[in-house]
Amino acid sequence: MSLQNAWYTKQKWVWILAPFTLLFWCISSLRRASFKLGFKRIKRSRLPVIIVGNISVGGNGKTPVTLALVEYLQSQGHTPAVLSRGYGGSQTTFPHLLTPRCKPSVVGDEPALMAKRLNCPIVIDPKRARGSEYIEQHTKASVIICDDGLQHYALARSIELCVLDKRGIGNGYLLPMGPLREGAWRLNSVDACILNANEEENALVNKLSSVRSPLFTMALKATSWVNVASNERRSLQDFSLEGKNVAALAGIGDPKRFFSTLHNIGIMPSKEISLPDHHHFQASDVPSGYTVLMTEKDAIKCANIAHSDCWYLQVNAVLPETFYAFLQTKLAQETYK
Repeated sequence: MSLQNAWYTKQKWVWILAPFTLLFWCISSLRRASFKLGFKRIKRSRLPVIIVGNISVGGNGKTPVTLALVEYLQSQGHTPAVLSRGYGGSQTTFPHLLTPRCKPSVVGDEPALMAKRLNCPIVIDPKRARGSEYIEQHTKASVIICDDGLQHYALARSIELCVLDKRGIGNGYLLPMGPLREGAWRLNSVDACILNANEEENALVNKLSSVRSPLFTMALKATSWVNVASNERRSLQDFSLEGKNVAALAGIGDPKRFFSTLHNIGIMPSKEISLPDHHHFQASDVPSGYTVLMTEKDAIKCANIAHSDCWYLQVNAVLPETFYAFLQTKLAQETYK
């Protein structure tokens, strides 16, 4: 059984990792204290900063939330810019402003996806404070959305949003015994938790009933199928798989989430391929002789190796109006943490 599976099935053997978890707790606690006590500098941007992060490792829906926030803020007359670490990319010069032609192998898969989907500045920099200064000085942004970075305390923030999926906090332990970067206590200090739970939302809400921060549920709505090689777009109704061998692959934090989405829209692939989050795809990963279905995040990395019958499912995060009202109120206050 893999370590990640052990986190979410509450296997007791993870206790052999307790000394390493204790070390992680000591280091992370000292780091937080150094910012709180002023030993390390915190950069306060002149722009409001919205953090879209999590307390666990692995993907759980931060990117769809970021996409939805950008589109909503633009509709309200704001000019957002996105700041990301660029995890998984080979870029070495920072800050780096993306274009839609940037390769995911260079800038990271999530930033490359956002650069393709969004009409706003996307900047990557592992030092978020430096990246925020670049956005202030070189763009016309009125608000910064930080994709991930909840634990990057060098950058002050106006709003903290913590995204969780149906896995919740797993066994509740810090790394490496469990999936958590910070303890579950952190959920009480963020401004809001966004639950990417879809049909499991009620069970997850019950598990998090003791959390004092506001809870908002999010659904991922499938909108269309897009051909990876040609960018041909088909509606869900016009996309036919009759008589075809279908393979689904996913290299995201929780591949089962993608497979469940397919099942929910009536697609039962004959082959389901789970790959690690941020997987670097090779041609051998894409099965031939099948209609291959994948996530948009994976499609960004498969553009040059996909055959003509590879498709990705475009999804949008649907958040309640109460969340956006909450967001507007918080933005109006513009107080820093």
